[in-house]
Amino acid sequence: ILLSGLGTGTILTMSSHHWLMAWMGLEINTLAIVPIMSKQHHPRATEATTKYFLTQAAASALILFSSTVNAWHTGTWDITQMTTLTATTLLTLALAMKLGLAPMHFWLPEVLQGVTMTTALIITTWQKLAPMSLIYLTTHNLSPTVLLLMGILSSLLGGWGGLNQTQTRKLMAYSSIAHLGWMATIATMLPNILTFTLMIYIMMTTTMFLTLILTNAKTLQDMSMSWTISPPITIISLLTLLSLGGLPPLTGFTPKWLILEELTKQSLILTATIMAISALLSLFFYLRLTYTTSLTMAPNTTPTKYKWRFKMSSPSLLMTTTPMTFLLLPLTPLLTQ
Repeated sequence: ILLSGLGTGTILTMSSHHWLMAWMGLEINTLAIVPIMSKQHHPRATEATTKYFLTQAAASALILFSSTVNAWHTGTWDITQMTTLTATTLLTLALAMKLGLAPMHFWLPEVLQGVTMTTALIITTWQKLAPMSLIYLTTHNLSPTVLLLMGILSSLLGGWGGLNQTQTRKLMAYSSIAHLGWMATIATMLPNILTFTLMIYIMMTTTMFLTLILTNAKTLQDMSMSWTISPPITIISLLTLLSLGGLPPLTGFTPKWLILEELTKQSLILTATIMAISALLSLFFYLRLTYTTSLTMAPNTTPTKYKWRFKMSSPSLLMTTTPMTFLLLPLTPLLTQ
C-alpha cells in the first residue's frame, strides 16, 4: 500500500496541470515514505524521518504559497503560467529544498545516514522525480541566474562534503547533491538534457546502491572486504563509481560532456570551468572509494577474517541497470535527439 502510494503521489504530480493537484501529489508522496523510513524502530530512523518530514512539509507549504501568490496576481492556477517574479523565486527555493540542492542540502546526508540502504535508494532516486518534473514544467519561467548559482554551489559542496566521509550512504548523499547541481545548471537552457541527465543519474545511483545492498557495505572498511563476498560485484562497484565520477568511456561522462558543451555555447565559460573543477572534487572521493574497494588487497592474501558467504538474493534489477551504467556513451547522439 505504501509503495503504491509513493508511486501514485509522484505520477499525480507529474501528470497534473493544476497547482493544487501537484501539491496534493507531493503530500501523498511524503506521507507514503514517512512510515517506510520509520519502520526500523530505531532512534536514528525516527530522527531521520522527523528531519525529512519537516523539510518536505516546509517545502510543500512554500510551493502552495508560491502558487497562491501567482494565482492572486494572474488569476490562473496553471503550472505552466507561473509568471510572477515573487512566485517563481519562492518556487525555486521550495523545489531546491525538496531535492536537496545547496544551500538547502543539509538534511539529505543526515536523513540517508539514519535509514536503511533500500530506503536511501528510494530517497535518492524515485523521490527526485516529482520535484524535477515541476522544474521541467516551469523551466521557461524560472530564473536562470538563481538556478545557475544553485547548480554551481551544489556541485562544489557535493564534492567538498564527500571528501572526509567514511559512511557509504553519506557519500552517496553528497554524490546526489553534486549530480543535482549539474541538472540545475542546464535546467533553463535545455530541458531535454535535464531529463537525460536525471535518467542516467537514477540508473547509476540504483546500480551503486544495489551493489552496496548485496555486499551490506555501510562504511569504507566494509567496502574493502567486499571481494570476499562476491568478486564480480566488486568489479561492478569499481566501474559504477568511475561512471558516477564521469570518466569516459563510461555512461557517466555523457551528461557532463553535453552540459559543458551547452554552457560553452551559451558563453558561460566561467560557469563551465567551475563545474569541470567541481567534478574533480567528486572524482577524488569516488577514486578513494574504488581504491579501498578493489586495489588495497590482493585476493590471494588475507590478513583479515573472511565474511560469511550467505546465499545472495538474485540481483535481477542489477543485471538490468549495470549495462546501462557502463555502455551508453556510444548511443549519445541517439539518446539526445
